[in-house]
Amino acid sequence: MSRVTYLECTKCGAHLSADQPQNVCPKDGGILFARYDLKSLKTEFKRDNLAGTEANLWRYRAVLPEVEPVTLGEGFTPLLPSREFPNAWIKDEGLNPTGSFKARGVSVALSVAKALGIKKVAMPSAGNAGSALAAYAAAATIEAHIFMPHDVRLANWIECEMYGARLILINGLISDCARMVSERKEKEGWFDFSTLKEPYRVEGKKTMAYELFEQLGGELPDAVIFPSGGGVGVIAMWKAFDEMEELGWRKENAKRPRMIVVQAEGCAPIVKAWNDGKTSVEMWSNASTSAAGLRVPKPYGDYLVLDIIKRSGGTAIAVSDDEIRDSVKHWARHEGIFAAPEGAASLAGYKKLRAGPAGSSPFLSGADKVVLFNTGTGLKYLDVLQERKLPPPRQIGGIIGPY
Repeated sequence: MSRVTYLECTKCGAHLSADQPQNVCPKDGGILFARYDLKSLKTEFKRDNLAGTEANLWRYRAVLPEVEPVTLGEGFTPLLPSREFPNAWIKDEGLNPTGSFKARGVSVALSVAKALGIKKVAMPSAGNAGSALAAYAAAATIEAHIFMPHDVRLANWIECEMYGARLILINGLISDCARMVSERKEKEGWFDFSTLKEPYRVEGKKTMAYELFEQLGGELPDAVIFPSGGGVGVIAMWKAFDEMEELGWRKENAKRPRMIVVQAEGCAPIVKAWNDGKTSVEMWSNASTSAAGLRVPKPYGDYLVLDIIKRSGGTAIAVSDDEIRDSVKHWARHEGIFAAPEGAASLAGYKKLRAGPAGSSPFLSGADKVVLFNTGTGLKYLDVLQERKLPPPRQIGGIIGPY
């Protein structure tokens, strides 16, 4: 992998080799970032040169690991202007393979794993990341072991089984699944694919920022709203903004989007830490929300997410499950987008930030150019969103009529 020059710890700054499998920094457990020789790429890798290249995330291969892609066509999802709100766009990640933005990170990370000779991987997942891992592991002929809470959505359960992954259901939360992976990985010979405990899922997800820049004609919005459980999407896009400046795509220290994190009221550790002025989160007790991807009691990348919110002038906001469910319906009926509950949380957060607290100015105005991320498709939540039962079958002697 010649293009990645080294891996850098985001805590102590230590440099590690990219030529062998790495999880986190052995000194302090810091998250590792892949670093490139961007100065040498500056003259050849330009936005104007992307026209006509492959319509997936590998169009940005100059700033990705130099490996043979394990790809199912992920990335370059549409950026749709809102029909309801001027100056708002919806980035629809539900059109990725396996129906969520998780496909981006897994595609790149599995490509690197295969190049490094890794044969077995394991991951805790609330659902969509596990589905993505199962699909890409099948394409890469790598053995996947996926730990999910027992109340995982039916679609994710079926997907993992259809793709041939080894699925283990745990009576607990994603944090309990993560503990199981950690306890068993050495004995079983698994490489840990947990969120932010390997360097390359960030690399796949950072392409969302490159796409925004390209799709907006070389500009970035005033704000980005991203529903966050583990927070990788926010971390990855901020890394891409750094790279864009070093590549000369944007002026150094140019104004960046305000990064806005949306969480569910039943599990909002980042929001609480932000409101309390802290730089790390505390474990959220009794985490509960129908938006399973937001049910992460203690995200591993908390220190990075909170720092990004602060540096960008952004904020973190919690929305209720009722607001999320209403937003699923609203987007479907007004935008024609059937969003996952996690994705619809973006709309709920946007409305709150436009309204503002009583007696105070709103955080966002109608003049602000804002991108709302729908992180996945609602089609994978049919068992969660179902509001009415189908009528029981009736023996009616061949008579056909309405129920």
